[in-house]
Amino acid sequence: MLPLRSARWRLGPSSQEALSCARCLGQSRSHLPSTTRNFWSSSHRRMGVAANQGNSVFNKTYYFSANRLYDATGLKGGFISSFISTTSEPSSSSPRNPNIPSDVPNEIVNTSQSESSNSTVAEDIHNELPHRRRKRLKTLAAQETQAAEPVIPLDASAQLSKLSSSLPQTSIRRKLAAYLALTKPRLSFLIVLTTTSAYGMYPISSLLALDPSIAPLPTLSTSTLTFIYLTVGTFLSCCSANTINMMLEPKYDALMSRTRNRPLVRGLVSRRGALLFALGTAVAGLGLLYLGTNPTVTALSAANIVLYGFVYTPLKRISVINTWIGAIVGGIPPLMGWVAAAGQTATTGHDTWRDMLLSEDSIGGWLLAGILFAWQFPHFNALSHLIRDEYKAAGYRMLCWVNPARNARVALRYSVLMFPISIGLWWVGVVGQGFLVGSTVANGWLVREAYRFWQHQGAQGSARGLFWASIWQLPILLVGGLVTKKGLWDGLWRKIFGQPEEDDDEYLYYDDEEEAELLRKEAATASSKQNGLLTTT
Repeated sequence: MLPLRSARWRLGPSSQEALSCARCLGQSRSHLPSTTRNFWSSSHRRMGVAANQGNSVFNKTYYFSANRLYDATGLKGGFISSFISTTSEPSSSSPRNPNIPSDVPNEIVNTSQSESSNSTVAEDIHNELPHRRRKRLKTLAAQETQAAEPVIPLDASAQLSKLSSSLPQTSIRRKLAAYLALTKPRLSFLIVLTTTSAYGMYPISSLLALDPSIAPLPTLSTSTLTFIYLTVGTFLSCCSANTINMMLEPKYDALMSRTRNRPLVRGLVSRRGALLFALGTAVAGLGLLYLGTNPTVTALSAANIVLYGFVYTPLKRISVINTWIGAIVGGIPPLMGWVAAAGQTATTGHDTWRDMLLSEDSIGGWLLAGILFAWQFPHFNALSHLIRDEYKAAGYRMLCWVNPARNARVALRYSVLMFPISIGLWWVGVVGQGFLVGSTVANGWLVREAYRFWQHQGAQGSARGLFWASIWQLPILLVGGLVTKKGLWDGLWRKIFGQPEEDDDEYLYYDDEEEAELLRKEAATASSKQNGLLTTT
């Protein structure tokens, strides 16, 4: 190592000042106490200053390496130096500046070059024109938004499969979790919710509403046992349909991050076991519906299993019409609940499927089915947009990637359709005026998010906003319909405040009794007259 005065290049002003200061420190060291001198000596070694008795000389490698490429021991190859040498090692193609002396280490040259390049970039950004700066920031913001687009979390089936795989193979909980994953619990729960909500919104019998001693409840006009049969039978039927869906597409589920952990994909359940499970739940579910409700409800449930398992599932890889078939599948459960309530109401006299599905009293059930049919499009179109690349890679024909513009238009169109359907429920007398207020707020929120989704084509978080709006809008409509059901609070209001019933209804009720009494008297008189004639003869 050559001393500083024999170097081939000269020091700058700052280096000369540092050198003079170091010399002053070296000269004044002899006047300090021993402990202080030892401290300064160790400090000089760390700073790269040679502790000579005479003139202190800088080690140019130590002095000019501002990043301390050498550790405190003064030996090359320390932790920091090894890290920088592996990360900032120059490529063989980058030439060395000929103006830099050959005895200057490459580490110092590379550090200087990187600092100079960073300073150049910073200077360019500082001198950049305002319109170019705005354009650059806008591009960066769009890239960050696209990169931060949320990933849809694992569905309930994938989460249960993960739980099942973590349990011992001989555990009963492992098998139960795996078979429960076949049912798609969240989807099955949603279908049961829509079915029972329609069951509870069926109009209360007029005789029960006139009785001031009875406080009507959402399912007062129907049997509690029928409600239990309907709930359990619908859930088991959903389990069968969802299991069939998984059986027909395990190799395609393996291509998507949300479904690759499903039980059939991971081998937690065999295909034979899944087939037996699907058959068992179908037989049990349809049997309970037939025994506890009526044959029409059973037929609707069986049609839903066939549509979802054997029509919608294979159609997903053929045509985008699969979304409309799936919407029909989602609209049938509310109709099932309505028909189940109609079959248990003694005052209606319904006894055939035409009376239950095509009569004037069935309009409310079709309107509830229309709400679920229209709801499928903003919900699924927003969801599919977030994972459109996975749908495309798996070969599913979805509007989100086949025709993104139409995907947004369809979501907006069916969101607007929620308004007339909700008004129709009030018009036919299923719900009261309070439902108009709640449904208008919920539907307005959905339409607003659907408009943003169409305006931005799913960008800027509009797809996520529409998805969450649909998640909350449907429960608001269903619960609001139950709470504002027409006639629900009339009997309770009369019971609390003791108000008398309306005169018209009272007279109408007793007129029927008087007419029946007159008919009985006329029949008795006619019979006595006939007996008198026979005696005279």
